[in-house]
Formats: sequence, C-alpha cells, structure tokens
Amino acid sequence: MQDFPSHTIDSAPAGAKPVLQAALKGYGFVPNLYATMAEAPAILEGYTTLSTIFGKTDLSETERQIILMTNNRLNGCKYCMAAHTTLSQMSGVPEDVITALRDDAPITNPKLEALRQFAIVINESRGWPTDAQIDSLLQAGYTRQTVLEVILGTALKVLSNYTNHVADTELDPAFAANAWPAPAAQAAE
Repeated sequence: MQDFPSHTIDSAPAGAKPVLQAALKGYGFVPNLYATMAEAPAILEGYTTLSTIFGKTDLSETERQIILMTNNRLNGCKYCMAAHTTLSQMSGVPEDVITALRDDAPITNPKLEALRQFAIVINESRGWPTDAQIDSLLQAGYTRQTVLEVILGTALKVLSNYTNHVADTELDPAFAANAWPAPAAQAAE
C-alpha cells in the first residue's frame, strides 16, 4: 500500500485549507478521509461539494444513507461504513435499517428495500440497469428523478471509497465504535 499523507490544516496544500477549516468547525475535528483527500485539493472540494449537492435531493436522510451505505458495503469500504453508521445514528435513521445495510439483509420496509436493491443494481451493473429494474423502482413509488439521484450517490461513494482503498485511511476515533469488518470477499486487503 502506498503511503499517503494525512494532512493537518497547517500541512495541507493551500487549496485544501478552507475545506479542512470548515470540517473542523462543522464536525469538531478533521475526518481522516478529508485529511487524506487534502493531498489533492480538487478531490476534497469535489467530494464535499458533491456531498452538499446530494443533500439537496428529494430523498430523505434515510434514503440517502441507504444509497451511500449500500455502495460502501459493495465497495468494501470499512472507513465509510463506520462513518456512515455513525452519521446515520446521529441523523435518526432507524436502527433496523442501519443493521440491514451493514449486514446485507433486506430492509423490512418494501419501498426502502426497493431503493436498496436499485442501488445494488446501479453499482453492480456499472450504471446499466435493465428497463425491468428501473420499472421495479418506479413501481415501489420512486421516480425517474430517483434513478438519477441514485447515480449521484453512487458517484459520491466512488470518490470516498476509492480514496480510502488506495490510502488505507485510518478510522477516526469518532467512528471507531461502529467499525465494520468487511467480508473478505467484498474488500481487498
């Protein structure tokens, strides 16, 4: 594994400093993902900007976390599974939904399960869902807008999951209680 630096606000390139300062103000600490992304200020800005945009979708917080955590699991990202478990708990996502997402189990709410299944399809098909798979999501009560918002959430997770893979980002103490042991078949070690 390559040795990627974990920047502080002081050591970060100038273009990353404002984003790291905003993270410190917002979270009370600079997440290690951000400290790692700071090596390339454009990815850090891209990730945080896209994250803000994803928060503006018509999806609920629970629905957004379903998309994000499904991708985290499929991509085997231990860091993001722990971080998003914590964020989900803080945001009031039902515990049974969080558990299902971490364990790759069906969500008991049929509409939410349809969203989880579609997020799996988008990830695994690399954006080539069948008409029947799109129709299944639409029949569950979602819209064509949702189809595109699932793609947006998937793109967001590519940025963070892949960064964590190549940099082997250390889990922050704030997320440690929710550490996730990725199944060996899903995560390259």
